[in-house]
Amino acid sequence: MKNQANEIEMLPEYDFSGQEGVRGKYYRAYQQGHTVKIHEKDGSVSVQYFTLEEGAVLLDPDVREYFPDSESVNRALRGLIRLAPHKTEAS
Repeated sequence: MKNQANEIEMLPEYDFSGQEGVRGKYYRAYQQGHTVKIHEKDGSVSVQYFTLEEGAVLLDPDVREYFPDSESVNRALRGLIRLAPHKTEAS
């Protein structure tokens, strides 16, 4: 279902144009982990708890503008590591 150059037509039930989104609304809560409850047809409820995987980091929206992917973040951090004084056995 396409109308103009590579634009996909959205079904009316998915039209959110009259609503205003809030960027980062659940950012802090997501950092702390979140619970998902799945209500099954048989009436049972399964609960799953999600946290960030070890080593995963969430970037604030203003930082994400400059570092859109893992590669760009790692490249920048490696550049900073080269500037940092090296640790010695005594420190």
